[in-house]
Amino acid sequence: MQDHVTTHQAEEDVRNEEILIWLNGRLVPKVQAMVSVYDSGFMLGDGVWEGLRLYDGSWAFLDEHMDRLFEAAKAIDLDIGMSRDQVISALLETQETNGMQTDAHARLMVTRGVKTRPFQHPALSRQGPTVTIIMEHSRPTIPRPIRLATVPHIRGMPMSQDPKLNSHSKLNCILACIAAEKAGADEALMLDVHGFVNTTNACNFFIVRKGEVWTSTGDYCMNGITRQKVIDLCRENGIPVYQRNYSLVDTYGADEAFLTGTFGAQTPVGEIDGRQIGTGEIGPMTERLRGLYKALIQRDPAGPTP
Repeated sequence: MQDHVTTHQAEEDVRNEEILIWLNGRLVPKVQAMVSVYDSGFMLGDGVWEGLRLYDGSWAFLDEHMDRLFEAAKAIDLDIGMSRDQVISALLETQETNGMQTDAHARLMVTRGVKTRPFQHPALSRQGPTVTIIMEHSRPTIPRPIRLATVPHIRGMPMSQDPKLNSHSKLNCILACIAAEKAGADEALMLDVHGFVNTTNACNFFIVRKGEVWTSTGDYCMNGITRQKVIDLCRENGIPVYQRNYSLVDTYGADEAFLTGTFGAQTPVGEIDGRQIGTGEIGPMTERLRGLYKALIQRDPAGPTP
């Protein structure tokens, strides 16, 4: 068994060394795609981002991803400097130039831009935003179910750093991931402010108990597009699904557990805090939801082609 895996593990692809990256309106080679040390994203984590996945020539759920990007930018009072259509055009231009048709992942990042002095105030960012699209050939390869460890780090309160915001400031999640690795796990299971099970450091979290699918209330978790698609698929296919508070005790006794995210879709969990979940392998409900999600992608990817 491979000792350590991640939820974003992908096959090595030599083509990624030659990719062109979209940076402020220009497509530049990977080795030349650089931003200033004065950039507010580098200096302060001041920015927002989206992750998108390409399936068979179309970007899955593109409308929802654009909604989330522009809502996040508005929430932090950041003018992207581009219209929605212009952002989509940049995405498609990057895709076409790199010759990508499927099994690709894009990380679209917007920061407040270069600062005049190395301090916090947003008024010091006067040169306009920095917009970047990193697009890689990326086929997920997760060789076994993920191992989780519960960590002391919790998701933020909505009035501090709302976890629904796809912010560049990810230090809390990184510290959670480090704690999980120190405990011998692959990823961290994070609780909410009341001690109920919430998310992992990178993905949303579900359990299956007696044919029912449970996930958190949504009050403190990431605004996951894949999470919502799974909830919708359950409702459409007669699978009982609940957004509710539940504890670690409920989680340890689950028949199955899985993670959701744009990259890995539905990733099985085999162990939590040293306790085997179900058989320790992917369960039948997770398999079923994977199939329903794949069919949804094929039926309605909601993404234009170049």
